Amino acid sequence: MSRILLLSNGHGEDLSGSLLAKYFVKKGDLVDALPIVGDGENYKKENIRIIGKTKKFRTGGIGYNSFSGRIFEIFGGQIIYFFKKLYLSYKLRNKYDFYLVIGDIVPVFFAWFAKKDFFTYLVAYSSHYEGKLKLPWPCKFFLISKYAKKIYARDFLTADDLTQQLRKKVSFLGNPFMDKFSFFENKSKIVPFNIGLFPGSRFPELLDNLKLILEVLETMSKLKYFENIAFKFAIVKALSMEEIRQILNQRKWIYIEKKGKNDGLEFTYGFITINLNWNLFEEILFESNFVISMAGTASEQAIGLAKPVIQIEGNGPQFTKSFAEAQRRLLGRYVFCSSNYINKKDQINQTINLILKVIYLIKLDKKFLVSCLDNANLRIGESNSCLKIINDIKGFHEK
Repeated sequence: MSRILLLSNGHGEDLSGSLLAKYFVKKGDLVDALPIVGDGENYKKENIRIIGKTKKFRTGGIGYNSFSGRIFEIFGGQIIYFFKKLYLSYKLRNKYDFYLVIGDIVPVFFAWFAKKDFFTYLVAYSSHYEGKLKLPWPCKFFLISKYAKKIYARDFLTADDLTQQLRKKVSFLGNPFMDKFSFFENKSKIVPFNIGLFPGSRFPELLDNLKLILEVLETMSKLKYFENIAFKFAIVKALSMEEIRQILNQRKWIYIEKKGKNDGLEFTYGFITINLNWNLFEEILFESNFVISMAGTASEQAIGLAKPVIQIEGNGPQFTKSFAEAQRRLLGRYVFCSSNYINKKDQINQTINLILKVIYLIKLDKKFLVSCLDNANLRIGESNSCLKIINDIKGFHEK
């Protein structure tokens, strides 16, 4: 039995961390989590004990944000919070056998600073961005230190690239955030045609993203073609039903009464009908034929499930034009986006054309979904990665 502290930096990283923690616990290990940003909601869902106080920040934490987002981080108290977390991870170092780091340079630095043996799932970086990964200084120094025992990359290309750069073995064993979907594998094919809508999870851009997706739907609501297509929004619990009702009522959407109290909300606008659901993120993603996404993890999981993604560039602070472009490099050619537009109206019209194009490819091009699956295996990897990573860690640690 080992005592393990998980260090993660972000919502998607917490998700992977919570799934890894769950498997460690099943094997009899004692696991605690120290989420560097956010409230550690994913750890709470898996009943993993969280060390220290948590706090949500406007931008979701230190990461891939716009300049204004970084300013909000600083003045929002993130830097002070950062050093408190750093001190805590150092203070607790003797209570654990090793640290498991999930994310980027921030938790890697925490583990190195604590002078603690650590294993790293380096999910935040990929060689697909530039062809050759340029790790932020001084991340390379931390990863070649004697404390860094094993490193796991997020794709094959990165594993090969870092193995050469660091001159130590870097492995690719898949991505834990895909293991959530193993429970849905036996479900039958969903009919009718489903489009999942993912506006993201971070305030305040969540509201802006939601409204932009609604504008796209409203613009194409005159097309009878969409009458038999199901549009399903995945909404985070931080956005209440009452807030959603208010937004849609103001935009002249018509509410449809539903019998079940826990079935979410349903609205119509022209030939478009939308369902808005809470706590059904994975189900909506799995059942979708493709997704319209302004989110990070949702897009990665969609590609991992061999589902095409249509992006709509937003104003951030996270899902900006540059973030969306980087995501396309990371996930490959089945992420579609209107990126050369004159104004918002042009952006919306081009996005609708992409929606029609993807529907056409799914329904009429037999090779399209086969290519999507090949891309999924290359960019995201196969399932059961949690078990593979944990067995590898335990095999190394118990030598």
